[in-house]
Amino acid sequence: MTGPMRRMLLGVAVLGVFGVAAAWSLSAPTRIDAADLPAHTGDPERGAALFAIGGCVSCHAAEGAKDADRLVLSGGRAFKTDFGTFHAPNISPDPEAGIGRWETVDFVNAMKFGTAPDGSHFYPAFPYTSYARMRDEDLLDLWAYLRILPASDRANEPHEIGFPFSVRRAVGFWKLLYLDPAPVLTVGEDLERGRYLVEGPGHCGECHTPRSPIGGPDLSRWLGGGPNPDGEGTIPNLTPAGKTISSWSEAEIAEYLKSGFTPDFDTAGGSMADVVANTARLSDADRLAIARYIKALPPVGPAE
Repeated sequence: MTGPMRRMLLGVAVLGVFGVAAAWSLSAPTRIDAADLPAHTGDPERGAALFAIGGCVSCHAAEGAKDADRLVLSGGRAFKTDFGTFHAPNISPDPEAGIGRWETVDFVNAMKFGTAPDGSHFYPAFPYTSYARMRDEDLLDLWAYLRILPASDRANEPHEIGFPFSVRRAVGFWKLLYLDPAPVLTVGEDLERGRYLVEGPGHCGECHTPRSPIGGPDLSRWLGGGPNPDGEGTIPNLTPAGKTISSWSEAEIAEYLKSGFTPDFDTAGGSMADVVANTARLSDADRLAIARYIKALPPVGPAE
C-alpha cells in the first residue's frame, strides 16, 4: 500500500471516529439535576386535577378497571404501532415493580425529556413530547399525587420491537426533531389556559395530530386528525375545517367533555370514552377553556 493510500485510509478512519463520537453526543439523553428544580412543595390535591387531564389511568390502569381500581397504575396495556408493540409500565409507588424508588428529579426528567433514571431514552409511545410543555411546579404536584396512590407489584412486560427501532440510543435523534417544549400555537391571554391544557397535560395532539413516517407529530397539521393508532377508523379533525365538531359551540364542546353527550345526543365511544371519564373530573372553567382554544384553532384541511 502506498503512502498516499495509507494517509487517505487513516483520514477516513479518523473522520469515522469523529463522526461516531458526534453522533453519540447528539443522541445523548437530556436531564437536569435536583438542584435545577424549583423550590416548590408538591400539592397532591392540585396533582389530582393534573392526573385527570393527563389521562394516566387510560394507559396505566388495568384494562376494564373500575372505581378505586382505576387508581392502581399497574400497567400492562398493549399498544400496537407500526414500530412494534409497546406495553404500558407499572408507575405505581411499588419500590420494585413500579417507580417507588424514583427521586423527584427522575420523574421530572421522564416527563420533560423522556429520560429514564438509568440515563436511557424512553420510547415516545410515552407522550413526553406533550408533557414537556408542562410547568415544573405542575409536575411536582402530579408527582406528589402519584406517590399517594396504591402500589402494585405487577411486573412490567418487555416491549416487542424489532431492529432498528429496538436501538434506544437512536431515539435521541428522533427527539432532536420532535421534542420541543415551546407552545404549538401563540395565543392571547384569554386562551392561554386552554392552550396549556390541550398542548401540555391533556396531550390531545398525540392522537388528533397526523404523524410523519417516523412517528413524529406534524405540527403544520396541528389537531387536523388522521388514522386511528388503534388501527380502525380515523381520529377526528378538531379544527374548523373538520366535519365532526366544527359546528359545535364552546358550551357544547365543554358539555361533551363533561358528560360525553354530543349536541345530537350521541355518546362518546372507544378511546374517547376514557378521555371523557378524565375530563369529567375537571372544573367547568377548565373544560370551557379547552373548548375556547379548540374553537380558535386555525383550520387544517380535513383528514377524516
